[in-house]
Amino acid sequence: MYDFPIEKINLENELLVSQVKQFLSEFNLGYEKDIDYTIVMRKDRKIIATCSKAKNVLKCFAIDSEYRGEGITAKLITALIDRIFEEGIYHSFIFTKIENTKIFSSLNFKLLYTADKTALLEHGMYDVNSYIKKLIQKNNINVESKKGALVMNCNPFTNGHLYLIEEAAKKHDEVLVFIVEEDKSLFSFKHRLELVKQGVSHLKNVKVVPGGEYIISQATFPSYFLRKEDDKLKEYTKIDAGIFGKYLCKGLNITTRYVGEEPYCNVTREYNETLKEELSKLNVKLEVIKRLKYDDVPISASKVRDLIKQQKLEYVKEIVPIVTWEFLNSNTGKEIMEKIKLSNSPH
Repeated sequence: MYDFPIEKINLENELLVSQVKQFLSEFNLGYEKDIDYTIVMRKDRKIIATCSKAKNVLKCFAIDSEYRGEGITAKLITALIDRIFEEGIYHSFIFTKIENTKIFSSLNFKLLYTADKTALLEHGMYDVNSYIKKLIQKNNINVESKKGALVMNCNPFTNGHLYLIEEAAKKHDEVLVFIVEEDKSLFSFKHRLELVKQGVSHLKNVKVVPGGEYIISQATFPSYFLRKEDDKLKEYTKIDAGIFGKYLCKGLNITTRYVGEEPYCNVTREYNETLKEELSKLNVKLEVIKRLKYDDVPISASKVRDLIKQQKLEYVKEIVPIVTWEFLNSNTGKEIMEKIKLSNSPH
């Protein structure tokens, strides 16, 4: 067994990071922008193994073929999990090639889902089944009733979102609205969740719940936040959609998921197409609802942000619920609008 020391890479050092990038390129892997911690092993100054993390997601794992099967994988993964524990996080994920699944299973990772080339596994004090159990208990969800579901970011909550929820609510005894929990939007998760809860309070058969780590999160679907079309997009969408169908739909008795027709974003449109494919395999229906329009233009959160940027607030007032309009006129809302005016973020 080889006993090479583990070296932490200074991410501010462009030379060291470029060495990692070069090593990963030999395995057709890229060094992703959200990485916050990287370690390597070297022999005679040459990198022979590396692994990185972004929050609690392990990624960019590679070992020189000459040194595989020598306990290096276990050393790297243990070092990263120790680091995650030091940060107070006790649950982690890893994206890897399907052929590496057995390696990580032997290190106590549990397989969540596989796409064509990629697998997602999890490790830690809880798992997807305990997440669903907690969701049921905390929100008093009746698993006996067949449900509709929507997954929304609501950045911010618009009349378009409200319309989709109201349409779904007409067709089910119970509707679950999952709000994307990842805080990568201009409106925080806390504010997005509260606005939707207030905005649908008149719909007694609708429950608004956090999306958690298993629904369009940095773990299951990083491309959603990158807004980037590349060869990983299909893999990520299959994994995210598959997890929703296999675990959420089965555990919560969701028979139909609703999405709005997507006229703008290619990532979301392709996600919806893949979602339909994956859910159909699990006997879950995907229903696409035509977008609500104002002045013959589909209402969207991105449209609201554009109008804020253009300082056309009188137009914004026409396409958002009263709860959103009141929030935008609060001190917090005004601060967010100032950030929107200065931001190029698509989220």
